Amino acid sequence: MNDSTNEGRLAAYLSRIGLAKPPAPDAAGLAALQRAHRTAIAFENLDIPLGRPIEVASDPVFAKLVTGRRGGYCFEHNRLFRDMLGVIGFAARPLLARVHLGLPAGAMPPRTHILLLITIDDAPWIADAGFGGAYVPPMPLGEGGIVEGPDGAAHRLLREGAPGVLPGEWRLDRRAAGAEDWQPQYSFELAEVAEADLVQASHWTSTRAGERFTTQRILSIALPTGFASLNERTYKVTDGGSTTEREIADAADYRAVLVERFGLDLSEAEVAALGLF
Repeated sequence: MNDSTNEGRLAAYLSRIGLAKPPAPDAAGLAALQRAHRTAIAFENLDIPLGRPIEVASDPVFAKLVTGRRGGYCFEHNRLFRDMLGVIGFAARPLLARVHLGLPAGAMPPRTHILLLITIDDAPWIADAGFGGAYVPPMPLGEGGIVEGPDGAAHRLLREGAPGVLPGEWRLDRRAAGAEDWQPQYSFELAEVAEADLVQASHWTSTRAGERFTTQRILSIALPTGFASLNERTYKVTDGGSTTEREIADAADYRAVLVERFGLDLSEAEVAALGLF
């Protein structure tokens, strides 16, 4: 992208996420940008059951998430987020992670998640605008660091092992609001990642038979004081300390929830093609 394209895309992106101007390239600016991004652009994998390929290069991701006002999954969200961070003046690079959420202890899943390593005042931070299971605020990369999300859940970073070990060097855990136990979310290492690695990981995630993203329709979005998710027909909202959950009744109800909560305007034909009703 040339400079004029960068400026135009940044303006369109900021409008998409509801910010009047770019934040400063510091810790507060990073937090504000990721928060706005995740409350405006839904996490969703609906193109997979609709039979559409997932592209993770800058141009198609921008066209889908910004121009087309759709959502996406981690490789799309963090591609867009990384591009816009770079225009603003942040130094950011991708990391690959193994998602442990919902898996038994000791499982070794493949690296199918992307997060970002950000350098702020010569110190490393992690940021993630594309984790569908929860909202993880940006946090300094350090042993035992804890941050709290808008839904009251806490996240912490722990050393998983030495650099280069198979499980990864770091692990992110989550403790739900009011809970005592921490649950592993994902583990990662700090090795450099090539663009081809991201393409390969995304392709596996979006095409391998029997995996979560090829068998389920998944959506989530961060709320100002909570978090909302839609997994198949189960719609769950945690907001202001209370949680409600219900089953989506029919295709019309599903479309209404997509529009009202997730900002997605799918046609009747597209919703029918999801195969939920």
